[in-house]
Amino acid sequence: MFDDVKILAVDDDTMNLDILEVMLSDNNNRLVKAENGQMALDLLRSEPDIDVILLDLEMPVMNGYETIQIIKQSAEWREIPVIVVTAGTHEVTHTLALGANDFIAKPYNSEELRLRVMNHVRSKKLSDLAKNMNRVLEAEVVKKTAALQTALSQSQKAEYEISLRLGKASDFRDQETGMHTRRISELSRQLAVFAGMTLEESEVLKFASPLHDVGKIGIPDKILLKPGKLEAFEFEIMKQHTTIGGKILSDAENLPVIQAGGIIALQHHEKWDGSGYPDGLKGFEIHPFARVVSIVDVFDALLSERPYKKAFFH
Repeated sequence: MFDDVKILAVDDDTMNLDILEVMLSDNNNRLVKAENGQMALDLLRSEPDIDVILLDLEMPVMNGYETIQIIKQSAEWREIPVIVVTAGTHEVTHTLALGANDFIAKPYNSEELRLRVMNHVRSKKLSDLAKNMNRVLEAEVVKKTAALQTALSQSQKAEYEISLRLGKASDFRDQETGMHTRRISELSRQLAVFAGMTLEESEVLKFASPLHDVGKIGIPDKILLKPGKLEAFEFEIMKQHTTIGGKILSDAENLPVIQAGGIIALQHHEKWDGSGYPDGLKGFEIHPFARVVSIVDVFDALLSERPYKKAFFH
């Protein structure tokens, strides 16, 4: 019925062990013999995959009661069924309380003995199969989880790379501010941390902030690179870089960095008092990401030389 059934028989009477071996002889059964509880424990350590234990109670060195106790308290052995072989029934309650799974009284019927043993073997084999399946499933879950984490990490890196490269697009339009986006990235992260944002939010802001001026790719060079002060109509065109950036980065609900970049691009020229553009938002209507980038953008602009101004030094 089962391949490689291994039975541990424990009895100080070698004749009883021989009888058990004959009764349970089968092409698939192998009987391992021990003459006392200590020998049984030694065999359990050296013989893996014992399927069932037939245990006498009265033995020298270590009796059956102590043996059951040790086996059932062991995380490694406690699932092995123990069938107590006894000459009377007065020990049954005690042995069952200690964790024995079944008992059979001497003299025993060979067919009853075989059936009891094989029933417990069946339960043990099915239990082992379930555990093995669980281990396989757990291993697969771990493997799939690791693969998913790798995929998510690669996706995040790709998104970050896209963000940085889009940020560089405005650098090619305005060579004087080539390092501006890099400084904005680091300054935004630091200010986000100081403002009490989470590490995750700070990292998103670090990679999203370079996108704040991506809309400048839609602004004509004669306005973007004008060395002097912009005329009123030119400034109105310049202000459109916020809405252009917002549109470029829109519809990115599943891409947190790009989505944050869209918010920043659209709102980073809004002002706390409502005098900013494009929508005249004020106070807490402005997203925290945009507020952080607005501050560091102005700070960096003041300290940087531009086509229309010198760097400000204190």
